[in-house]
Amino acid sequence: MRVLVTGAGGQLGRDLVDAFADHEVTGLTRADLDVRDEAAVTDAVAGLRPALVVNAAAWTDVDGCEADPDDAHRANALGPWWLARACARTGATLVTFSTDYVFGGTAPSGPDGAPRGWTEQDPTGPLGAYGRSKLAGEALVREALDAHHIVRTAWVSGARGRNFVRTMLRLADEGGPVRIVDDQIGSPTTTRDLAAAVRRLAVSGRYGTVHLVNEGRCSWHELAAAVFEAAGRTVDLAPQSTAEAARPAPRPAWSVLDTTHARALGLELPSWRDGLERLLDELGARTR
Repeated sequence: MRVLVTGAGGQLGRDLVDAFADHEVTGLTRADLDVRDEAAVTDAVAGLRPALVVNAAAWTDVDGCEADPDDAHRANALGPWWLARACARTGATLVTFSTDYVFGGTAPSGPDGAPRGWTEQDPTGPLGAYGRSKLAGEALVREALDAHHIVRTAWVSGARGRNFVRTMLRLADEGGPVRIVDDQIGSPTTTRDLAAAVRRLAVSGRYGTVHLVNEGRCSWHELAAAVFEAAGRTVDLAPQSTAEAARPAPRPAWSVLDTTHARALGLELPSWRDGLERLLDELGARTR
């Protein structure tokens, strides 16, 4: 099968190229293809004639998107739309990625009154420009192409590229106190596990929207503590609130994604702790 991966220079894109290595895969970085350019997208898909396009190109700088919502829309809404339209012309399937940020910050309640994860059917309500741009991209893809997979994921880290886990390891090396928010709860996910699940999903023919994250939940503070413990690092780690962190863009307090649908499709990912340990092994950082 001929596969095109856009955004192939990013942490997820690189692992997606690896996941499809036994196919005829072409990975295009942003320097090769800027998905904000409709003509370039059309020419690339028409020229390569892939059976499958996996779009890992996105602008994920949440604070940057808040400062420039127009460019966020071009990258995260128009880019997937151009790809979906190009796929419709050539008969290709599209996989594109969305985010927990399409939901608001208040956790939904389960039958027992306890907080539950967001399902694919829950109403959306993004708090900022990043979430709005990704939600717009979802709608445009659904409108343009039937043969699509929209994969919502969250808190992604891989062995290559900038991410929370690698930042924690750097801070541990630098020494000094580390203060991490403890009032945002989510579903940490590794790019290796995500890419492997996407490979299975992409050929299933089960089109639509699905949540793919590693199983379990924690706060950013708990994730940092787990990184330091597994890496054998002694760090002056303390919690702080989202308000104290004072970031420019709003962050949802509850980013837990329900994976019932994914598990029913045979796409269950391992626990986030298991994924973290394997990521640290890949980075050569795990001692415990």
